[in-house]
Amino acid sequence: MSEKDKMLSNEWYDANYDEDLLKERLKAQDLCHDFNMTKPSDEKRRQEILVELFGYIPKNAEVASPFMTDYGYNIKLGENVFININNYSMDGAEITLGNNVFVGPSCGFYTASHPLDAEDRNKGLEKASPISIGNNVWVGGNVSVMPGVTIGDGSVVGAGSVVTKDIPENVLAAGVPCKVIREID
Repeated sequence: MSEKDKMLSNEWYDANYDEDLLKERLKAQDLCHDFNMTKPSDEKRRQEILVELFGYIPKNAEVASPFMTDYGYNIKLGENVFININNYSMDGAEITLGNNVFVGPSCGFYTASHPLDAEDRNKGLEKASPISIGNNVWVGGNVSVMPGVTIGDGSVVGAGSVVTKDIPENVLAAGVPCKVIREID
C-alpha cells in the first residue's frame, strides 16, 4: 500500500519523507502561489488555477487570497461557498464544505494528527481524518477546525474558536475548546 493510499485510508503514513506526497504538495504549493499572485480582478485565470488545484469546477465559490492547501484534491466545495483571506486547508483527508458556507478570515482546517511519541513523530508519521462542514454554516474569523470534526447544518462557530469535537446542527458554538452556547431557532 502506498503512503498516499494509507493517507486516504486514515492510517499512519509517512508525510514528511515520501517522494510522491512531497511532489504532490509541491505542485499544490506552486498552484497556490500562482493563485495568490493573480490579480483578484483576473477571475478567469483564478478559476483556471482552482480547477487545476481541486480537480473540478467549484460552483459559485469565491476563494480570497492568500489561500493555501497541502494537496487541493481533497477539498470538496458545495455551491455558494465563500472562503475569506488567509485560509489554510491541511487536506491529507477530505475537507468538505456544504452549500452556502461562509468561512471567515484566517481560518485553518487541519486533518492531520501526529504521534505523541517523539520517536514515531520524528519518523514523519501522521494520520489524516476528514472534516465535514454542513450546509448553511458560518465559520467566524480565526477558527481552527481539528481532525475528524463535523459541523452540522445551520450552525455558527464564533471567531477565535478551536473546534476539537463535533458540533450539532443549528447551534451557536464558540470558545477554546469550542462548546455549544445555544440553539439557533
